[in-house]
Parts: sequence; C-alpha cells; structure tokens
Amino acid sequence: MISDPEMPAIELGPREEVAVGKPSRKGTIGLVVAGAAVVTVVNLTAAVYLYRGINDLRTVEARLEQLGQFEQRISARLDTVNNGFQSRFEKLDDQLQAKFNEVNGGIARLGQSRPVGDEPMASAPEPAFAPASTETEPSAFAENTADPGSVEMPPLRKRAPPPAPNPAYQRIQQADGKVYYRKIN
Repeated sequence: MISDPEMPAIELGPREEVAVGKPSRKGTIGLVVAGAAVVTVVNLTAAVYLYRGINDLRTVEARLEQLGQFEQRISARLDTVNNGFQSRFEKLDDQLQAKFNEVNGGIARLGQSRPVGDEPMASAPEPAFAPASTETEPSAFAENTADPGSVEMPPLRKRAPPPAPNPAYQRIQQADGKVYYRKIN
C-alpha cells in the first residue's frame, strides 16, 4: 500500500467482524420464532384430536352404560319367563303325580275286589272306565267299587325334599302359592 504521510488517518469506529459460517442474530431469532410456530401448530392439532377423542370416549361410555341396563332388563325378563315355566312344570308334576296315585289306587282296589278261588267272575262288579275327571267330580271308579270302606289305599310316596336353595337366587312366594326365583345381581 502506498500511503501519504501527510494525509490524516481515517478512523472507522468499532469494527464488526462477521465470521464465516456463523449466523447473524437476526437469523437466529427468525429460526427460533419459526420453530416456536411449528411447535404451537403441532400442540393445537394434538389438543383438537385429544378433545375429539375424549368426546368419543364419553359417547362410548354412555352407550356401554345403556347396554348394561339393557342386559339387566333382559336378565330380569328371562328370570320371569324361567320362573313361569318352573311354576307350570311344578303344577304339571303335581297333576301327573295325582293321576298316578289315582291309577295306583284303582289298580289296588281292583286287585282286592277280585274273586278268590272258585267264585265266578260275574259276582264282582265290573268297573267302568272313566275318562280323566276333574277334582270336583267323583271318579267312576269309586262309584263302581264294592265297599269303599274295606279298601285300603296304599300309602302315598313322600316327595323328596327340594334341594337346598342356590344363594344366587332369591325365592319369592306369592299369595296364590306360586313360587318365583329371581337372580340376585
């Protein structure tokens, strides 16, 4: 460089040296702001999806609760139907047992009124067959037998005691004698 010694020197003030590869402050601030904006957008999107998910979960929980109530109603109706069938079966069993006892009594009376030895068969009254009768009508068997007082009825069989109640069911006996069992939840 050629310099003139008589020329006054020029001072430039503080010098900022910019290093190569090092970003400036403005660039750094811009990058931080852009990153914060991206994070904010991601957080807002996640919050919206989370809110929707919570609402869907509440809807599903409400429907599941309704399903539980529906299951309880169906269970109660099935118990009622089961109790009705059980009551009918018990009634039919009692009627069938009464008919068997009536038939067994008629057979026993016939066996006792049979002639013994050389007696002719014509001396014994011939029983008439009676169709199924109601409980209020006397049976034709009883009318046609010889001496009803002399005929011994065979002892009635005792029914076995019912099994021990299941603790999962509650026994309900109504005034008309019907027994129902309801499942305890």
